[in-house]
Amino acid sequence: MDSFIRELTIDRLGARGDGIAQSSAGPIFVPYALPGETVLASVVGQHGDLTAIVMASPERVDPICQYYSVCGGCAIQALRCNAYAAWKTSLVSAALAHAGIQTPVAPLLDYHGAGRRRVTLHARNDGRQVRVGFMRARSHDLINIAECPLLAPALQKGPALARAIAESVRDLDRPLDIHITAAANGLDVDLRGCGTLAPQHRERLIGLADSYDLARLSNHGTAIAVRRIPYVQMGRASVALPPGTFLQATEAAEAEMARRVGAIVGDARRIADLYCGVGTFALRLAESAEIWAFDAHRPALDALLAAHRATVPLRAVAAEARDLGRRPLLASELARFDALVIDPPRVGAEAQAQQIAQAEVPVVAAVSCNAVTFARDASLLIAGGYALHSVTALDQFRFSPHVEIIGHFVHPGRRRRRRLLG
Repeated sequence: MDSFIRELTIDRLGARGDGIAQSSAGPIFVPYALPGETVLASVVGQHGDLTAIVMASPERVDPICQYYSVCGGCAIQALRCNAYAAWKTSLVSAALAHAGIQTPVAPLLDYHGAGRRRVTLHARNDGRQVRVGFMRARSHDLINIAECPLLAPALQKGPALARAIAESVRDLDRPLDIHITAAANGLDVDLRGCGTLAPQHRERLIGLADSYDLARLSNHGTAIAVRRIPYVQMGRASVALPPGTFLQATEAAEAEMARRVGAIVGDARRIADLYCGVGTFALRLAESAEIWAFDAHRPALDALLAAHRATVPLRAVAAEARDLGRRPLLASELARFDALVIDPPRVGAEAQAQQIAQAEVPVVAAVSCNAVTFARDASLLIAGGYALHSVTALDQFRFSPHVEIIGHFVHPGRRRRRRLLG
């Protein structure tokens, strides 16, 4: 389909951060354009590539990154802070309204903190050079980068490290994903895409781990070099990280989310932590409550339990490996708990929410990084008799359309009380 240059007036921002212009044929989506702007765009169908800004928005500011509008890592850096926060909060409000939920959303809280402590960098060998970076928006074209200002100080050498790793296995000629986590005692790196490594590749990587003083270097979860076991602090507990494990993007956001979840469950004595991971909430809540932790990832549960055993004094923690999407806890299993914490992946927890709606657990702290699936699951709880007491939005994915959400649900049908174990 041929493209043609059109002058467009941008009406609003879309859910992905694109400027949206109305035309007789429907909406046209223009990445990096802002509401109120008149722009020239190369248009194909409903997509426009920004070619010039004829009249800029008064809300436009200079981006902080030299790669902005080329690298697809950030959707919207050029919008003034207040307008950006209002847009991001509106993503949550709109998703709730679409699900028929009329609940105020508190103003966006900025918890970018010192920056992101985990990153996945892509590496490709094009025959002339090894390129390392992020993909161009809506493309498989890899943008070569030397830095990313959103990364925490400990990760600033991440692009150089990833490039050195990719160079060391360049002769494999395979696309790589390089996961880097800034642990408390150094960088933890997990390679994906290498396949089985030959002795010479392992030798090169071991030497590289030494020269960069990496805490650990793994290949798809199998350790190649371990100088120190990477760990992070969660409340009183030190958690040894499994390779490539999930962590909240910023340390500041994790601490604030845990504080707010703790305030929601209050003095509950028996708490189930669903999709618990390595214990982001469970280990902190165990300081005052008995915890039952559930997750499909066995290494994460093992890390949680090991951290619990090594930390005194904590209350009892039990853990079960369980895929809650395929085999959710039933309402009869949930009924013994005083409170629930649930933090599912982006797809949400529809099956589990259906069971929670029938269980009448007095209080639920629901955490999500997807406004649409949060709203869907919230509507199931509300249909089951829950009241959505409050919704808080946190920003730990700065300049992206992703937003962290904490919902406080209360069921009036049961008073919070101590229940005997069934």
